[in-house]
Amino acid sequence: MSAKGAAGKLGKVTKQLMVGWTETKQSWRDTKAREFEEKYVAPLPTAVESAMKVLMELDKLLTRIRKDCE
Repeated sequence: MSAKGAAGKLGKVTKQLMVGWTETKQSWRDTKAREFEEKYVAPLPTAVESAMKVLMELDKLLTRIRKDCE
């Protein structure tokens, strides 16, 4: 899988996870749920977006390297 493909897959599974979390929140509404969301779920979109940017840059670099080696 290419770095670009990995970025796309990461975005897709993150969206699926967020949908799952929204569904889970409907039945899990205690203090631990709020702590879990604050600690793990809330920072996730920002972290994934950063990772996706890095993967896209890596894909560009790898493409350039492949072209230079041909």
